[in-house]
Amino acid sequence: MTKLYVLGSGSRGNCCAVETEGMALLIDAGFSAREVERRAEAAGLAIDRIAGIALTHEHGDHACGAARLANRLSVPVITAPGTWSRLAPMMGGASHRPIGLCAQAEIGPFMVHACPTSHDAAEPVAIVVRTGNGTSVGVAYDLGRPTAAVRFLLQNLSAIVLEANHDEVQLRTSGYPPVVQQRIAGSGGHLSNRAAAALLAEVHHPGLSVVVLAHLSRLCNTAADARAAVAPALRRAGFGGELHVAEQDEPLGPIEVCAVLGPQLELAL
Repeated sequence: MTKLYVLGSGSRGNCCAVETEGMALLIDAGFSAREVERRAEAAGLAIDRIAGIALTHEHGDHACGAARLANRLSVPVITAPGTWSRLAPMMGGASHRPIGLCAQAEIGPFMVHACPTSHDAAEPVAIVVRTGNGTSVGVAYDLGRPTAAVRFLLQNLSAIVLEANHDEVQLRTSGYPPVVQQRIAGSGGHLSNRAAAALLAEVHHPGLSVVVLAHLSRLCNTAADARAAVAPALRRAGFGGELHVAEQDEPLGPIEVCAVLGPQLELAL
């Protein structure tokens, strides 16, 4: 059995985990090591089961707890080379496993794949974790825009954690300066609810059993608005699994990840 945990997601920190065969892989560590441990305990994820930490990019809300956790747990950090080059000076004795278009990493029962994203970081990636039991989980946020590489990576997955950062109207009326609005909505920024809905409809297939909307803006989005934008698009595509919205302050999960055998499951709203 494969389980997905989202220990928190938003502008103040992001952290997910995939668990199978008694081991877990952390995806991002955007909280302090102590806070990651607290949230893991609250969600029922044993911290000593973590076999590695995969990072999408070096920004603090995705990587601030990685160094201490990696050294405390004696586990490798799995990143693109450009991300590692930014983080290496603060990583202490942590080891590095490279990922990207030309590299994948195997950690215990997990095979980690990645592709570049268009976010404004050193070498940001979206990540897919495949397990020995045939399930697969994709994590894609801080996208800017869904490139062809991202759309390809997210095909035929069992579960997807996808950014639904902002409602476009709320962003325009948020009070953010125009330059900040342009950055958020631009190709190096974040994915809107509408863009997330379109991407999910495009990559939907009968085996997609779980979708989690993540990295919601505190000022420019709500869980209700994200659901309202995405749920109809998934329903029209034939999605019969579970739709969740990750919270910033409370962990989500464990969520069982499995293949959908038919259209009989109800959309979780």
